[in-house]
Amino acid sequence: MSEVIRSAFRKILDTNPQLYFHLQQQRLIELIRNGKVEEALEFAQEELAPRGEENQGFLQELERTVALLAFEDVTNCPVGELLDISQRLKTASEVNADILTSQSHEKDPKLPSLLKMLVWVQNQLDEKATYPRITDLSTAALEDPAS
Repeated sequence: MSEVIRSAFRKILDTNPQLYFHLQQQRLIELIRNGKVEEALEFAQEELAPRGEENQGFLQELERTVALLAFEDVTNCPVGELLDISQRLKTASEVNADILTSQSHEKDPKLPSLLKMLVWVQNQLDEKATYPRITDLSTAALEDPAS
């Protein structure tokens, strides 16, 4: 995944070492998840260890990630949450936010804010007018004001 992003968004990765590290960390996590222990160790030494030497925060994250290798049952280890889907989503959200920011878009999607505004406007209109009200936001089902 990071190679595709790297080629398309080289500038983002070159200017954001934390994002690049997190993508590489996620790659290491996936190697560990797939039981590729030797490949994971080699990858950690070649790709991540040099970055850990430059940044204490990266080193701590790397140590936590490599700690997964010390446990046979990673589901009960202190850093097992790194293998949860939430870790993948966290990395993906970070990538998405940086891509949107680099393209001068907002980090957060506008749809949730627009839906909240729609509900507020409908609540205001309920007191003043009869109109085709949206009753289900997921389908945009309208309620006929005549019924």
